[in-house]
Amino acid sequence: MNHIAPGAHAGIYRYDSIDRQFVGERVEQFRKQVARRLSGELTEEEFKPLRLMNGLYLQLHAYMLRIAVPYGVLTSRQLRKLAEIGRRYDKGYGHFTTRQNLQFNWIRLEDTPDILAELAEVDMHALQTSGNCVRNVTTDQFVGAARDEVVDGRVYAEILRQWTTLHPEFTYLPRKFKIAISGADHDRAAVRIHDVGVLAKRNEAGETGFAFYVGGGLGRSPFVAKPVREWVAEEDFVAYLEAILRVYNQYGRRDNIYKARIKILVHELGLERFTREVEEEFARLRGPKYRLAPEIVAEIRRHFAPPPFEELPPASEALERARAANPAFARWVEVNVAEHRAPGYAIATISLKPAGGIPGDATSEQMELVAGLADRYSFGELRVSHAQNLVLAHVKQDDLFDLWQALETAGLGTANAGLIGDIIACPGLDYCALANARSIPLAQAISARFADPERQRAIGEMGIKISGCINACGHHHVGHIGILGVDKKGTEFYQITVGGDPTLTTAIGDILGPSLTEAETVDAIEAIVNTYLARRTEGERFLDTLKRIGHTPFKESVYAAA
Repeated sequence: MNHIAPGAHAGIYRYDSIDRQFVGERVEQFRKQVARRLSGELTEEEFKPLRLMNGLYLQLHAYMLRIAVPYGVLTSRQLRKLAEIGRRYDKGYGHFTTRQNLQFNWIRLEDTPDILAELAEVDMHALQTSGNCVRNVTTDQFVGAARDEVVDGRVYAEILRQWTTLHPEFTYLPRKFKIAISGADHDRAAVRIHDVGVLAKRNEAGETGFAFYVGGGLGRSPFVAKPVREWVAEEDFVAYLEAILRVYNQYGRRDNIYKARIKILVHELGLERFTREVEEEFARLRGPKYRLAPEIVAEIRRHFAPPPFEELPPASEALERARAANPAFARWVEVNVAEHRAPGYAIATISLKPAGGIPGDATSEQMELVAGLADRYSFGELRVSHAQNLVLAHVKQDDLFDLWQALETAGLGTANAGLIGDIIACPGLDYCALANARSIPLAQAISARFADPERQRAIGEMGIKISGCINACGHHHVGHIGILGVDKKGTEFYQITVGGDPTLTTAIGDILGPSLTEAETVDAIEAIVNTYLARRTEGERFLDTLKRIGHTPFKESVYAAA
């Protein structure tokens, strides 16, 4: 799929005949590989690299299939297919991840080829959702709609998707490789915790260019990505990224899995040496072969043209009347609805975090309902956020009340986006073979403890992120409050960090003290929150209070009884 295909659809990239032929051939290839595994012709060791190249993991209790959702954008038709697969081949639900993908956790190996064939029917696949290759390129879930957007990140994420899919040079990198792109004033893609973070922007002449950050990542050794170039012209976008990948491919370590990510290479070479190597490679690559032609960008951008918005007044009288008449709806609008760039429209976040629920999980019925709502209210398009929620990006303000009522009926109307109940959590020891502790029950217990919506709103912005092991799929390092599951002689404990920040002012949280049991951790979160509420000044965010008064008051509140 290393080509730029023509297309004339707005909102999402549409496959052409070449894409469909390629994906179809891959499905049939994998069907034969599965048959050879089931017959015993292939051992599990021989089969493992083949299944991983198709997004299939063998977890604690069953196979897990990770399905690619490029830059988190889905059509209603695709979501309905995911719902159907969940009902037919899983246990009636799916799990949306921090990589803007979707996972099914109870897949039978023999069903996998049929699932991939069904995905291909709606232009989806599971390629490069695992393995040491370039993974799903993520971007802002409000892309194309946000009022503060400068550049549409979907365009460049799609170019990278086509460029990197089965790229012969980057199929066997030292380790997996994650790229995030943001094109807005506010970073909603957490770009500086990725192997490569890209900030798309414009110069004074209105030209598009990119700032590159390299060497970020969480896991065992968390690093914040470092700036390597402030401005790369649009025509050099692919060449510069190729230069970074080539340097990584050449110098990245393959002898030690724990030191194989590019963050370790940048750290060991030093930023100056690494940047010099990239610049030298870039100078060699720069030229016609790698030039990103304006007509290619224009063709891809045409896929993401704005939908046919109606001409509407900037504010809706119907919305204001509904807010005045219904406090619960008013609270949802205040918390879950963001400003849209088109007058009279809004961006609605659908929380997949009901009080006591499992973060990121959606039943097949809920997915079908959201698909219908996307058709009715948002041009048949929706997004997956890295915070494990769904987004309807183009809703008329006049329609928000009807939308909210439909969501409430399905248990999807929780008003907690960005609040303490909006917990990010990995699957943890309930599913994952790598985990040391369960994440889901702890997330459920914390969200239940803070279920009161008025209390959540009073606490304000608060990001809790939970990982079941040091691999940090729950991004605990950059949680305002981070929680890491650890194993102590066969017993699950949890280590708390505070002060993490996933935005452009990226910060890794500091460990607060000794690890705690699950019950103690829930109490500790409450103690931290109460300390914040007692010590904050008017309008002060948790992170600002923490910076002003330091860790000691929070530590004392948690460990006072120890």
